[in-house]
Amino acid sequence: MTHDAAPARRAWGAALEGMRDAIVLPAWVIGLAMLGVGSLAHDLGFPFWATLLATPLIWAGPAQFVLFGGIAGGGALASVALAVSLTSMRMLPMGMSLLPLMDAGKRSLPMRLLLAHYIVVMIWTEGQRRLPALDPDIRVPYYLGFANASVLLATLLTALGFFMSASVSPMMAAGLLFLTPMFFFLSLLAGVRTAADGVALGLGILLMPLALPLVGPDFDLPVVGLVGGTLAYLVHRRRR
Repeated sequence: MTHDAAPARRAWGAALEGMRDAIVLPAWVIGLAMLGVGSLAHDLGFPFWATLLATPLIWAGPAQFVLFGGIAGGGALASVALAVSLTSMRMLPMGMSLLPLMDAGKRSLPMRLLLAHYIVVMIWTEGQRRLPALDPDIRVPYYLGFANASVLLATLLTALGFFMSASVSPMMAAGLLFLTPMFFFLSLLAGVRTAADGVALGLGILLMPLALPLVGPDFDLPVVGLVGGTLAYLVHRRRR
């Protein structure tokens, strides 16, 4: 093996490892949620090709629900597009914390946009847990292998949900979609390494029942995230 071939072979090996790690479980979490997305799109009368393309292009189950529901409800395309964009704003802080692990600032703009496009809750949690343990030069191929395997499986299961629409009840679809936040929560528990991590999670659990009656369902999550995250950051600064 030549000196030039060694890095390429190592990159391909990392990409294959990422694909394998995704298929073991995490990709199925997203994929099973997409069964409900495909079923909803079928019931609302969307064509198969549009349903299939929505998964890799939008790559966020809640945003796809907003898209299909908004169009089916007769919403203006501009307002639906804005609503879809706003539902994905939660990915911004995730991208800001995950992309530096892959030295995204040193890469071309198209590559940075590609890396950012894949970030959803599951990709972020698994990336935060797995990437720091890898050598920096193989993090991007590992990430791309992991993310593309997840997208492929989710797209296939979206198609399956489209054709199994009669077998997927609304309650079942909602339950499948709930798998993603449950996996997210369990992954965060598994990834607790510092006191600040534990404080942030603990405060989130404790404050959420209080925030709902105090600030209402529209602002409870942002308020809990702001308060809990700030206190966790102060704990982290104090212990440094």
